Amino acid sequence: MARIGVIGAGYVGLTTAACFAHLGHRVVCADVDEGKVTALRRAEIGAHEPRLAELVAEGLRTGRLAFTTDNGEALADAEFVYLCLPTPTGENGEADLSAVHAVLGDAEPDGCVLVVKSTVPIGTSDDIARSQRVPVVSNPEFLREGHAVDDFLRPQRIVVGADDESAARSVLALYPEAPALVTDRASAELVKYASNCFLAMKLSYVNSLAELCEQAGADIGDVTEGMRLDERIGAAFLRPGPGWGGSCFPKDTRALLSTSDGAHVDFPLLRATIDTNERQARRVVEKVREAAGPLAGTRIGLLGLTFKAGTDDLRDSPALAVAGLLADEGAVLTGYDPCVTADTGPVHVAETALDAAHDASALVVLTEWPEFAELDWPAVAAGMSRPVIVDTRNLLPADKVTESGIRLVSTGRAAD
Repeated sequence: MARIGVIGAGYVGLTTAACFAHLGHRVVCADVDEGKVTALRRAEIGAHEPRLAELVAEGLRTGRLAFTTDNGEALADAEFVYLCLPTPTGENGEADLSAVHAVLGDAEPDGCVLVVKSTVPIGTSDDIARSQRVPVVSNPEFLREGHAVDDFLRPQRIVVGADDESAARSVLALYPEAPALVTDRASAELVKYASNCFLAMKLSYVNSLAELCEQAGADIGDVTEGMRLDERIGAAFLRPGPGWGGSCFPKDTRALLSTSDGAHVDFPLLRATIDTNERQARRVVEKVREAAGPLAGTRIGLLGLTFKAGTDDLRDSPALAVAGLLADEGAVLTGYDPCVTADTGPVHVAETALDAAHDASALVVLTEWPEFAELDWPAVAAGMSRPVIVDTRNLLPADKVTESGIRLVSTGRAAD
């Protein structure tokens, strides 16, 4: 089995390190955050990700996984070094590569294959290769939050980009068997951006369709069901919502647009994808205002604060974008989320969904946690000052909700 160094113990780096150790490789994972490393040595991962804590504990117990604050320790004797560093959005929308450059400036890999797993602009791995004495491979990650371990251990595809066929094949051999693409580094980098931006485009498209359905008297559920039956379109990412967010889609769409602008390539479809998404929060607020009346001093309950169900991630959450706009109009916000316990921005976080609904003039479903569909609707209605729910996800059972005396405002369906 291989000796692997992983630089960065964030969401991608930690999953990569723990899963490689589970597959039998020996892994040293480095991170500059001393507090995080200390917690990881106790198998405390600080994130809601199914099975990840178990794999970290397993790796520590077997001795196949170790954590350090010293990048040199992760590089020492490693056959493969994975760069799993953050690339947040810069001032002009471009990806900020300062963390990547800082690591490569501090310690130069030697005698290994350097694998760039961070999401980086097209051409970055080629730039790195020109400054290194080791083979450089682009190996983008395709890990969904809430499903990261399963995605790593049972990947839909593995993409490897390199100008060294032997290095590419050696990286590919580390993974479980899966459909694989071996290509050049620039193409591998673009696969990641192209995939995320295409999914974001589908979500923006279906949200625009939902708006049209509301005006035309159509039903978005039936429209998307008809679309799903076409195998060329597929079923995924065809549910309307309050917008897309999280750690990847917002920064990746902006980064690809920045790259396109820099290459003098007009990409109006991607620009419209971003613009459409930025309108979604305002559309939700309009619906809440119509349902609850003037928002100044009005109590509004929020169900869901994370950017999607199955994670505790609040980064670029559309739920928080909606909350911010509601607060700007003077609404008093109480929210509930299974993975959020502390007050977040303008939202006071309640202990239960019923507490969030108590005395509210409107209840807004913003994150698609399955448990929200199973609430005690008579109890919800009894606790609200005005029994009306704005369901941005079309998650709730309409018949049970309305039978309880609650007015339900859905998405992509004609108003009551």
